[in-house]
Amino acid sequence: MARRKKKVTKRKKKAGRKKAPARGKAPAPASLEASVTVRKRAYDKLDYEEEAPVPATEAGGLPPGLKRPRRKATKKAKVTKKKSAWQKTKVVTAIDKTAKGLHAKIMKGQKPELRSPVRALSNVKYDIRVGYFQIGRQRKTRTLTVNTVRTFAQTLRMMGLSKDMVREDTFATKRDAYYQSKNWGDARFDHQSESDTVMDDIEATFSLDGVTREQLRFYPDEHGGAVAGQLVVIDRDPATGRSIEIDCTKFGSGAYTIPHSVEHLKFRTKAKFVLAIETGGMFQRLQYHAYPTKVNCVIVSMSGVPTRACRRFIRRLSDSQKIPVYAFVDCDPYGVSNIYRSLKVGSGNAAHINQFYCVPQARFLGVMPQDIIDYKLPTHPLKDVDVRRAKDALKNDPFFKAHKPWTKAMQQLLKMGVRAEQQALAKWGLNYVMDVYLPAKLKNPRAFLP
Repeated sequence: MARRKKKVTKRKKKAGRKKAPARGKAPAPASLEASVTVRKRAYDKLDYEEEAPVPATEAGGLPPGLKRPRRKATKKAKVTKKKSAWQKTKVVTAIDKTAKGLHAKIMKGQKPELRSPVRALSNVKYDIRVGYFQIGRQRKTRTLTVNTVRTFAQTLRMMGLSKDMVREDTFATKRDAYYQSKNWGDARFDHQSESDTVMDDIEATFSLDGVTREQLRFYPDEHGGAVAGQLVVIDRDPATGRSIEIDCTKFGSGAYTIPHSVEHLKFRTKAKFVLAIETGGMFQRLQYHAYPTKVNCVIVSMSGVPTRACRRFIRRLSDSQKIPVYAFVDCDPYGVSNIYRSLKVGSGNAAHINQFYCVPQARFLGVMPQDIIDYKLPTHPLKDVDVRRAKDALKNDPFFKAHKPWTKAMQQLLKMGVRAEQQALAKWGLNYVMDVYLPAKLKNPRAFLP
């Protein structure tokens, strides 16, 4: 009995003693406030990703402002700082790389500078095998001096705005960016033409890293164009991220509008070809009479020179679905050298992004100079600006130099001294274009100009 009593006494004494803190650990605090302090110190030593703050509870939960770590540090695994998804994008990587380069020069006592490609037709090269205008090697350098300090600051602020928009998953139109600068003090823009130029220079700079203006989150003010026909566009809900299927045959008398950014879109179609149309009037006629359904095609209204979104949409649709693209524009130097050429090979001013936005597989269905003769179309005399544009294209444009059929066609147009519109086909009847002209053309796509 005496031996059993002694054992119980030892147990009681052991239970009554306070437990000594483990080596390297702080003693347990007596109050919630002290608990928060100890937890904060522990959490400061760990790295964590962005999460929603967890509110404090009476049971000792985290206080507002603290964020719970995803994993604890161990002796075996070295804790390294993780970057969230937005930090890993090539846009942010490119901006940070440029900023670090400028900072390094400043710390060395050197003048910081920004370089970008020269955006002009004189600085492009064209290879038929590649299929689009490529930017040349000429570069322009903007060095920080007394005279350039304002533009330099504006450029850096615009780059900072881009990084913020990527992080916040938002965007700005050109007009938005202009007004946003009103908060930049002396670096603000006085006119939108100034902010547009800086934005274009930034895009040209980062195009060398494969980054476009849309990826920098600067969107155009206008939409990309209208689409109708045998096509299902698979978009996503911006709020939930869920897929949304949009049937382009279900818009009645309306049409699907191409959004500002099309990179996330997917397509489903059994169409035989895409018909890119210059004028809205011709697009409406074909749509109203269900022409896309009759011939199983997709029609796209370019409404003049196609926007970047329109060109990118056609390019992605054609590439992903392996279907040809035919262009149907007016027969004049502007329709050929500006609208069609911009669709097919891009432009000199945007040569730094032509690889993304042009459609090298496009072919010229019409209206051709020979069509004026064959179909006896009504014409208008070429204006002086038309003549200058045609002669300049023949003399300086690499596209026309590379394609002899186009040189011959442009020379024929100059010799005739006239131009004709798509709607001129209505001379023979309002629906003549659908009943006669297009069916005759589509019988022999190989005859289309390159």
